[in-house]
Amino acid sequence: MTATSDDGVRRGAALMASGTAASRMLGLLRGMVLVAAIGATGQAADAFAVANKLPNVLYMLLAGGVLNAILVPQVVRAYRRSGGQEYVDRLLTFGFVVLAGASLVLTVAAPLLVRLYSDPCSQSQTGLATTFAYWCIPQLFFYGAYALLGQVLNARGSFGPYMWAPVVNNVVSIAGFGVFIWAFGMAKSTDVELAATWTSGQVALLAGAATLGVVAQAVVLIPALRRAGVHYRPRWGLRGSGLGRAGNVATWTLIGLTVGQLGYIVVSRVASQAPGAAAGAVACAAPGAVAGNAAYDYAFLIFMLPHSLVTVSLATALFTRLSGQAHDGDVDGVRATLSSGLRVVGIFTIAATAVIAVLVTPLTQLVLWTATPAAAHAVAGVVLTMILGLAAFGAWSMCQRVYYAYEDARGMVPIQVAMAAVVVLGTLLGRSVLQPGLWVAGAGLAMSVSYAVGTALALWHLRRRLGTVDGAHVAQVHARALVAGIASAAVGFALQQVLAHTMPGGHLTSIVECVVVGSVMGAVYLGGLRVLRVRELDQLLGPLLARIPGTGRLRGGRR
Repeated sequence: MTATSDDGVRRGAALMASGTAASRMLGLLRGMVLVAAIGATGQAADAFAVANKLPNVLYMLLAGGVLNAILVPQVVRAYRRSGGQEYVDRLLTFGFVVLAGASLVLTVAAPLLVRLYSDPCSQSQTGLATTFAYWCIPQLFFYGAYALLGQVLNARGSFGPYMWAPVVNNVVSIAGFGVFIWAFGMAKSTDVELAATWTSGQVALLAGAATLGVVAQAVVLIPALRRAGVHYRPRWGLRGSGLGRAGNVATWTLIGLTVGQLGYIVVSRVASQAPGAAAGAVACAAPGAVAGNAAYDYAFLIFMLPHSLVTVSLATALFTRLSGQAHDGDVDGVRATLSSGLRVVGIFTIAATAVIAVLVTPLTQLVLWTATPAAAHAVAGVVLTMILGLAAFGAWSMCQRVYYAYEDARGMVPIQVAMAAVVVLGTLLGRSVLQPGLWVAGAGLAMSVSYAVGTALALWHLRRRLGTVDGAHVAQVHARALVAGIASAAVGFALQQVLAHTMPGGHLTSIVECVVVGSVMGAVYLGGLRVLRVRELDQLLGPLLARIPGTGRLRGGRR
């Protein structure tokens, strides 16, 4: 592995991280505006959550994982030989046709999908979710187009546009949700939380804004493709194109993702049942601050923020390298890349877990700025159980990239079956022993456990392919980071308690707690890593330090 290669990956990761950071910050703002428009809990919020997540779920099932399994390895190889652009054109054409057909069929099937993923006690809520779904499911085509075009750009070494395009999506959605508030008022001052009160105009404005944002996200990649030298021409015919092997990979990827979705269906249905079970059959139509599908989505938004900022950016930048190493039979290179990714991602995710766990209440109150304290508290409980699995989720994501680099989607299927079983059993166990208000939090804990199980099984399986996964080195770095994380959490918790008991409360107190406690915890954690001599810290901070004048010389002097 050369220094130039390392610098390229770091620059790519830094560029993607900056785009992801902007997108996620705007995503949080989008969530805040949406809460102001329809609330964080209640029938309308849960109905929109189910409908708007359907295109995301279907994209992951029919397109996302399949594209990740196929496109990057195939495109990397295509651009290494003559006539590679023709192969890419055929692959893109095939992808667009499949996406268009799937989007049409699934939009027609909207009522069935809504009933599959939700089971509320209110028929009006089911009807509203179905109407939302007719508007939202066509997003599937544009999510898929975004992924197809973005992965081609990544394979050409152009990482930035793919990560910055969601910024456009969020800006369009925020504007649309803002118009909704201007036209119909804020949720806390209206009866918008009740599904039966919605009009066709409200549905069209809210769901239309969400869908228009996804359309814009895909369209803005077209100029970037031209700048990268990609001139797409529709080409038909799969015979002799080499897609037969890719189709085999796609089939096994689809099987694995389908298994995972069985677990998510259980989570979604239990989440939709929780508000009604807490209120009772008589009060089913009344809004309440019980965690349901909307609370799950907002908790997942917070959970995904640190994962997206570092793990996804680094893993995406490393994936092209992994694909090339796997194609060349460079087992030592794959092992080194996996080990480096696991270690660097681990020191970040452990820190993020500690900070978010300590600050879960004030952080959730800030994200759900206009939500009631009861609603924010309901979401915070879900965030806490989810965030416990952040480090394992990051490690699992890195392991997935190795499987995809070897085009071994089949090897992941038994692991995905085990993970889905943990989610299903854990969620149903929580439903049977916990109060309805904690059902979604129980599902979040089951998901966290499933990530740990999946990572352990994947590393055990990859040892047979790679000989070793550098487990002792990876475990040592994680153990040192965990010591530093526990120390920072202890200091942060004590400081947070002092501030909580000395300040008046409200948003100002939440801001102070997040800024002061988060800064102190970060300093303690970084100091702990330095004391424990965790060298991977430089790999994580390198892209950031390189942008600060004078720091490059300091880093060079240390070496």
